[in-house]
Amino acid sequence: MQYFTALKVGEKRVKVAQDMLTKYTGHAMPALALKDNKTNSWEPVGEENLYAVVKEESGYMIALCDKNGIAKSLAQWFTEDTKNEIVAKIKSEQNLQEYFGKLSLPI
Repeated sequence: MQYFTALKVGEKRVKVAQDMLTKYTGHAMPALALKDNKTNSWEPVGEENLYAVVKEESGYMIALCDKNGIAKSLAQWFTEDTKNEIVAKIKSEQNLQEYFGKLSLPI
């Protein structure tokens, strides 16, 4: 896929994930629109949404990612109680599964 075509598709998927995460967290940032691969071909992030939780010193980060762990949107820093409330709502209303692998985040 050509770069700009893949980017346009990826940006749409990131926007959907960002809007969904904002609904539950009040704020969310966009993340990665393209998959990193070892070839010179460009691919957008996956269409599917899973949620991932990362614990850091500052609190918990919640991300929506594709099946490969490419983060499409993220929101941070939450207390454990707030994180649990957000995750419960996402699971019940969106029926999303949790991602447990290595998460790719923008740096």
